[in-house]
Amino acid sequence: MNKNNIIGFLLIAVVLIGFSWYNQPSAKEQRAAFVQDSIAKAKHAEMEKASKTAAVKRQANAKAKIEADSTALFYSALKGQAQKVVLKNEKVELTLNTKGGTVEKAVIKGYVGHNLKVKDGSADQKDVTLFDGNDQSLKFMLEAKEANIITSDLYFTPSNVTDKSVTMTAVAGPGKTLSMTYTLGDDYMLHMSLQAEGMAGLFSPNCNKMSIDWSDKARQQERGFMFENRYTTLTYHEAEGGTDHLNEGSEKIDEKIEETIDWVSFKNQFFSAIMVAKDNFDKDAFMTSIPQEKGSGYLKQFQAKMKTAFDPTGKKASEFEFYFGPNDFQILKNTEKESTFGKDLEFQKLVYLGWPIIRWINRFFTLYVFDWLSNVFPMGIVLILITLLLKLITYPMVKKSYMSSAKMRVLKPKLEAATAQFNKPEDQMQKQQAMMAEYAKYGVSPLSGCLPMLIQMPVWVAMFNFVPNAIQLRGEKFLWMNDLSTFDPIFEWNTNIWLIGDHLSLTCILFCVANLLYSWMTMRQQRDQMVGQQAEQMKMMQWMMYLMPLMFFFMFNDYSAGLNFYYFISLFFSAAIMWTLRKTTNDEKLLAILEKRYQENKNNPKKASGLMARMQALQELQRQQQEEMQRKQAELNEKKNNLGK
Repeated sequence: MNKNNIIGFLLIAVVLIGFSWYNQPSAKEQRAAFVQDSIAKAKHAEMEKASKTAAVKRQANAKAKIEADSTALFYSALKGQAQKVVLKNEKVELTLNTKGGTVEKAVIKGYVGHNLKVKDGSADQKDVTLFDGNDQSLKFMLEAKEANIITSDLYFTPSNVTDKSVTMTAVAGPGKTLSMTYTLGDDYMLHMSLQAEGMAGLFSPNCNKMSIDWSDKARQQERGFMFENRYTTLTYHEAEGGTDHLNEGSEKIDEKIEETIDWVSFKNQFFSAIMVAKDNFDKDAFMTSIPQEKGSGYLKQFQAKMKTAFDPTGKKASEFEFYFGPNDFQILKNTEKESTFGKDLEFQKLVYLGWPIIRWINRFFTLYVFDWLSNVFPMGIVLILITLLLKLITYPMVKKSYMSSAKMRVLKPKLEAATAQFNKPEDQMQKQQAMMAEYAKYGVSPLSGCLPMLIQMPVWVAMFNFVPNAIQLRGEKFLWMNDLSTFDPIFEWNTNIWLIGDHLSLTCILFCVANLLYSWMTMRQQRDQMVGQQAEQMKMMQWMMYLMPLMFFFMFNDYSAGLNFYYFISLFFSAAIMWTLRKTTNDEKLLAILEKRYQENKNNPKKASGLMARMQALQELQRQQQEEMQRKQAELNEKKNNLGK
């Protein structure tokens, strides 16, 4: 870039900055705008509050009127004694409350429930309580002529009670009932139907929809609050599209869903509650996610306000299905067989496996291998075996990468001799061309060692997405680690330290130490093959490489022991492979092979092909462009000198 170009860019920057400064409002204007905006927001909040208060007051007045009038709709159902009805099978136990007629407690069997106050995992609860009591609320609202019917206000009478089924009935009057029938299968799926009988004339003329208000305070089930919170979200499935979710951030989120959806899920890291509507939930469903304080025992508070079809004549029931269970990929996938709705529910998408390419690796390789090995070996051994398997698969590429570096290392003296004459800064292009020409003589491609290593990156990223979502690791012990799904502290304290938190994870420390060792080995290998200024630049870059393990420590100290253990084992094996290749490589024999290849190419020259040919062509083009720029600059300088004379 010449002097005129630099001046031009500086002038453009000055104009843009000046224009932006000139057009920005003054401090007085900003303050006035802020005040006006605050007033508008306050008025809007007051209006919303007044509207909600008025609606609650109207509903309360209507309820009081019904309670005072013995002939009013649902008069007898507004008073009663709450009872518990338990539905259970070998995998789940659900407690229904006759007040409201819905599930108030869900216990998932076969998974260890964590007592967060216990540090060593020795006093864990027997099962996982997904929600209980005031944690969860579900109410259905129907628009009647006299007053809206809200199921949470009604006392239902249970009948036909078995371990797997019950009918909840609220009497509205003679021959008029609102019933909810529940049927629990052999798995985690609960079927529900809601039906109004004999009440056709009691609803508003246009009443063909019911409103649903479902809320839940997601319990903290795991030790690591921040880590579990990252994977806790409100997720929904569009009827004509894929799965989406509210942002997992630390701010309150309100979102209107503009598409028709067929299910909504309140998802923890390892467990979910899902509600499915046979006739789908209408457009413009309103979803809310509110983060909870650390130490409160909760992660987020979710709320879903939706509408779905309702038949006021009672000829057709509104049908729903609920899933209360683990986020196990195969279990979620097989749950569709339990559904009677005939939909492609895609529950398995609740288990996040990464971006498209990464998801394919996890979906069609990692999952199958992991499930196969976990049926035979403990989870810690499974992680080691998966690491070994991946190393065996990538070994040919790793060896190719190393041999490419070794070839450049043994050719270093020849490269230094070939580029010794190019020491000036303006000779760097010629120096690069001389190096590429020397590599071409011996049939060496400097980039052939980089590409195989890049191919391994998706494997690392795939495991980064897979391990934190693998419920099979939850509660599994290995060596000193009490739970492979959460961090393994060697030291803990009560205060939170910036970047570190309240603990030190041993597997994270081991991972970072292994990373430091591996970085030292790779930097040393690369430095041995660099020539001239490149070697000096590499010395400066190595300090940046040594900072990476420190950055990883702050990033991964709160991550699961299983993930850190996998990375530690992976880097340990990588370092061992590199050390073995270095010890088994004879530099003299390798140089002799390259010399032989050079003589063969010299006697029977071959045109460069592939990536090397493209690189040489690109460098030649850059050289020509640089020479042309230098020529034009020389002509311009000569003209200026002539004008000056």
